[in-house]
Amino acid sequence: MAGIAPIRSPNFHAPLSLESPSTSAKLFFCNPTTAKRSTKYSQLSIRSTATKRPKSPAEAEWKIKRQVLMDKKVRSVDVKEALRLQNENNFVILDVRPEAEFKQAHPAGAINVQIYRLIKKWTAWDIARRAAFAFFGIFSGTEENPEFLQGVESKLAKDAKIIVACSAGGTMRPSQNLPEGQQSRSFIAAYLLVLNGYTNVYHLEGGTYTWFKEGLPAESED
Repeated sequence: MAGIAPIRSPNFHAPLSLESPSTSAKLFFCNPTTAKRSTKYSQLSIRSTATKRPKSPAEAEWKIKRQVLMDKKVRSVDVKEALRLQNENNFVILDVRPEAEFKQAHPAGAINVQIYRLIKKWTAWDIARRAAFAFFGIFSGTEENPEFLQGVESKLAKDAKIIVACSAGGTMRPSQNLPEGQQSRSFIAAYLLVLNGYTNVYHLEGGTYTWFKEGLPAESED
């Protein structure tokens, strides 16, 4: 979860976390000579939110993502509104949970492109991350899926009407305990989508947990 403090390996400088191993953004300017003169996001292309050595705390990074989402007018909708938009306005629910969770149960008609996947490689960095997860009894640690955007682009056009969903949903609304709201996998996915040309991106408030709790149409895969 976003509130879990980072874990630091003695041999590596990058923080690890349980929900999302890292959420720092890699920035690539289209024209290095004009990078200083770029405004807003016109010359900014972000293809990944993970990096092994983030330069700023996770809280500050979420503030950046939250501001981008607000600037891009990404709106959160509750589960009943999401169902209505799906049925009446051709919205697609993009479920970014791990594939195994999606197959177990998901909103009817949703498509799946996982934003995080099980750690696959066995580099020294990946072994350190596995060890950090195992220390807390978690033997199926995850990493950012480097093919997330490619997967979305293969299924959805840039002008598709998308509602991004994960388990809990997160929130951009401030509260006393969470003055900047709370980050989630669906917000990270929405952040990547709007910075890569998707123009109709919404966010599922309450996530699939609330969808199932409300008894809305769901299906599973064998």
